[in-house]
Amino acid sequence: MRKVVLCILLAGCGCVLGEDKVDLQVVHRIKAEAFGNSRVMDHLFYLTDVNGPRLTGSPGWESAANWAVGAMKEYGIENPHLESWGPFGRGWSFTRFEMHLSKPIFGPLHGTPMAWCGGTEGPARGEVVATSLVRDDEELRDLDIETIRERITQYQEHWKGKLRGKIVLMGRMRDFNQPTEAQSRRLDDKALASEIEQPELAPTPKPDWVPDRLPRDPKKRGLLFRNLPLEMMADYWERRDRVLDPLNRFLKDEGSVAVLRTDKRGAGGMVFSESASEPRPGAATPPPTIVLAPEHFNRLWRLTDKQVPVEVELDLRVSFIDSPPTANVIGEIPGGEKKNEVVMLGGHLDSWHAGTGATDNGAGCAVVLEALRILKALDLKMDRTVRLALWSGEEQGLYGSRAYVKQHFADLLTMAVSADHAKFCGYFNLDNGSGKIRGVHLQGNDMMRPIFESWLAPFKDLGAGTITIRDTGGTDHLSFDAVGLPGFQFIQDPLDYGTRTHHSELDVYDHAEPGDLMQASAIMAAFVYNAANRPEMLPRKPLPKSLPSKSHDL
Repeated sequence: MRKVVLCILLAGCGCVLGEDKVDLQVVHRIKAEAFGNSRVMDHLFYLTDVNGPRLTGSPGWESAANWAVGAMKEYGIENPHLESWGPFGRGWSFTRFEMHLSKPIFGPLHGTPMAWCGGTEGPARGEVVATSLVRDDEELRDLDIETIRERITQYQEHWKGKLRGKIVLMGRMRDFNQPTEAQSRRLDDKALASEIEQPELAPTPKPDWVPDRLPRDPKKRGLLFRNLPLEMMADYWERRDRVLDPLNRFLKDEGSVAVLRTDKRGAGGMVFSESASEPRPGAATPPPTIVLAPEHFNRLWRLTDKQVPVEVELDLRVSFIDSPPTANVIGEIPGGEKKNEVVMLGGHLDSWHAGTGATDNGAGCAVVLEALRILKALDLKMDRTVRLALWSGEEQGLYGSRAYVKQHFADLLTMAVSADHAKFCGYFNLDNGSGKIRGVHLQGNDMMRPIFESWLAPFKDLGAGTITIRDTGGTDHLSFDAVGLPGFQFIQDPLDYGTRTHHSELDVYDHAEPGDLMQASAIMAAFVYNAANRPEMLPRKPLPKSLPSKSHDL
């Protein structure tokens, strides 16, 4: 008799601590809608082909945001609107760009302007002169702040009075190796198994630690940043970018016509382009700055190295918008019995400008819009309110989501929480390209493991089932996790996201996988539904400690 009672008690404990109950009938309906009546590629088409790139503060972002509001109205989503945050700084866009080699022989040059650079104010021509600050943008990102300062000072001393009327080739010739691995891939069993393993433990930074000098070893540097509080990490990158102001000001004051750069990422003529300056007010505006395809950059470098006279012509027309309106796109489905409690889903709407922002992150936005459409189309009843957010300013430092979390839930620096902090259930983010969902990162929250196991079980036949304790960074779930709120990012098949599309000219509609985005939409909708109807709130990690107030003058 005692053994029977013990078994019953243990079984009861398993129900409480183990699996969440999943309504398989609802999951079936979600799958049927996601695959049978999908609108996810329509969403992606309008976000990318129609509205184009969506740099924060640009006309492209604003038009895409207004389209998203209109789409939610069409689906019957409650109160779709733009919720302002800011200030951000300056908006930027370009409306014309042409460039070619004119000496020693005519030839087209393939490249893309860098954001927040200046324009030429009409066609311009100049002799190309090769200079070296660092090898390329990737090397620059690896240097600590003090080393960058030293390099800039040396560069100014050497080139002062020598750059007027010149087109500056910034960097050195890039070495080429034939690719030996596939440029696009899916996660196999071995790769998924490695995701599950506990990562190497990292040292915990001291509260007043400022990483001006990072370890040269990329692995050690990555370990430090993994444990670095979000606000400290953002502060470091903002301060690091300000160090480039003297270089941009020097190049402009010296009368340089333009700057030509390249990037080590990618192969086969691809161009990756981000920013030449910061959007903040008062940032030095550099001359027209173009990222060239490595092969074209190398040709110019070889010509100048052999002392062959080289001239380039270009025409770049840009527009700056002072204090542009900045906002996040918000819409929701009101809940029932627990409508004051909130479940959120989202992705960042802003993108870079070389492509049309399809895999980064039009795909994630298309999926969360589709998930909300599915829940509304099926008229599923949910206890908690479900709220969608399409963020802006993610690419510059998670600005939109950080501002939203501060306004609604908690101040990251002081950890002073609002009343809504206790009513927040969880946030689900998608921002790793267009590959199918293969699982989810626990973000160090082991209490979520049995819950996610139950939620993913109906999707194992669609390739999703991996759960890892690991953190993952670089996107908007961090803004929630940083203040003790459950915030999660999914594991996705990489496809060609890290090799060809991330921040490149190939980040376009054609590199998105329709079937994968349908699968992701179904999983996102099911996760949100389960969270909205779960009897208890999702379990939380302890509230992090507040950060010390400290200013860092450059």
